[in-house]
Parts: sequence; structure tokens; C-alpha cells
Amino acid sequence: MWRNSLRKTKFISGELEFLLWRRGLSSSGSGEPARRFAAVWGNGDYGRLGVGTLDSQWRPKPIHCSSFQDQSLKSVACGGAHTLFLTESGRVYATGLNDFGQLGSSDSMNYTPEPIEVSGLPKEIVQISAGYHHSCAITVDGKLYMWGKNSSGQLGLGKKAAKVVHVPTKVECLSGLTIKTAALGSEHTVAVTDGGEALSWGGAASGRLGHGLEPSIFGFLTSTSEYTPRLIKKLEGIKVARVAAGLLHSACIDENGSLFIFGEKVVTNLGFGGAKNATMPSMISALPYSEEVACGGYHTCVVTRGGELYTWGSNENGCLGIGYSN
Repeated sequence: MWRNSLRKTKFISGELEFLLWRRGLSSSGSGEPARRFAAVWGNGDYGRLGVGTLDSQWRPKPIHCSSFQDQSLKSVACGGAHTLFLTESGRVYATGLNDFGQLGSSDSMNYTPEPIEVSGLPKEIVQISAGYHHSCAITVDGKLYMWGKNSSGQLGLGKKAAKVVHVPTKVECLSGLTIKTAALGSEHTVAVTDGGEALSWGGAASGRLGHGLEPSIFGFLTSTSEYTPRLIKKLEGIKVARVAAGLLHSACIDENGSLFIFGEKVVTNLGFGGAKNATMPSMISALPYSEEVACGGYHTCVVTRGGELYTWGSNENGCLGIGYSN
């Protein structure tokens, strides 16, 4: 079932794939320093949960991994069947499926059930993101490193680059730019510079890159891959603060809290007509000031400044958290 109108979620009872919490000094004054840990649950195929087995977890299970047992976790990124972990010291670890090198390991292993450190990265990583089969990391000075599947140019390394990249590789085309944040979808990537410029690359199907459909030499409208980062011209003059990427659509929020969305079956006029493809960014004017946005396979979630959660798109398996209706 598709919900083409914006809907405020009144309550949240679903489960996320990970949880971070902090264990601080005890009341007994043990002197133990505060550290952040991760708990995971859900589908355990290919060891994506990082708990040492391939079993699914029906309740939150803490990760006890020797690789980073003495380090405090900063963030977690969940991909198609792999997971990335970033420690507060700037080191990156990965677990799960590695069929396209998305774990950043040069080894030939198909998967790992426990987190391993991603080799070849600079020491000071400040942000991570995971797509369906590719991964990225951003350094403290705004350099972007990518690895994994590259069949549609989603790594931004140029048309001659390998279709599978097993080790983190710096996106040289972004030299001179400082990348602030990035979001990875199924076969595309969207990034934002420190100046608020939005760039995208990879598979352009359904308009998920936001560049519009350009005519081919035969006069037909076509969408092709972008193998290097390309500025989203429709967003020029708009300072983008946050981005998100889903299966076939993307979204961004500007510094004024306005939401722009583009790609397959996005809702451009909430509550007024059905979903349709939008090949260039369209502003969702019906939303209050937006703070956060996330894109799933076929649905979108937004958190407003007032702490309200809005969802729309496919409600298959209860994705929208609004109950079931026809």
C-alpha cells in the first residue's frame, strides 16, 4: 500500500537495527571511563549484525568485539547487508557481506560475522555512510574515500575505474572541495560540501541524481550513469545542510529547514494526487521546519524542529508506522 499524502506518526513502536548507549561512572565511583557501546537486532544473514553468528536477533544484543572492545563508538551505518562502525578515535570497522568489497578488505572472504578494521583509511575519520553494496568515509579535513560496488559509477572514481573496488580510494575529482556529509543509496551517492553545494553521481535511473533527463543523440529522453561527482544545478544558490539516499530516490534539507526530494515515485504535492517520478529536486512545502531526513527503499521519513515525525510512501510491512488501512 502506498500513502501519497504526508502523515504524522503518532507513536513509534518499531525496532531500529542498532542502538548506541553510554556507560558512565558508576555510583560506587569505580572510576571506569564513560564509553559508548552498540546493540543490534534484526536479520543476521551474512553476519551483518557483527555479533559473531549468522543468527537473527529478536531483541537488542550488545556487540562484544575484541576489535574495538576498548574503544568508544561514535556512530553506526547500516547498508544492504553490511554494517560500518566509527569509533570516537576515528577508526572504521565493518561486518557482514563482502561480495562487492563493501567491507573495505582486500581479502577474498565473502562475509565476516565480526567487525574487522577497514584498512587503508586515514586515521581521523569523522563520518561514515553505507549503501546497498558500497561504503564511504569522510576525513576530518573533508576528503571522501569510497569502496565497494562501482557498476554504475557510484564511487565517483571515473568511467575507467574498476567495477569492484576492495580498498578505500580517495575521490580525486573532489580535490579542492571540502565534503561535509554524504549519503549512499542503492547505486548512487549524494554529497554536500562545507559551502552547502550538493553533488551526486552513480546510477541515474528514475531521476535519483536530480540532474533531470537529458535527450540522447537520437532525440529520446534517457537517464545514464554519472561516473564522477556532478553539481545538482537545481539546488544552486541553496545551502544544503543534510542529505539522504534510498533505493531510487534522494532528499536534502537546506539551512532554512526546507525539504527537497527527487527520484522515483516521490510525493511533490503532499495530499494532492498520486506519486510520480521527479527528475529534479522539488520542494515539499507542506512540511514544517525539517531537521532530519531518511530515505528507505520506497518510503521517506522526516523529523521536524518540533520533534514530530512525518512519513510517506510504501507502507508494506508497516514501514510508515501509522497502522494499516486500505
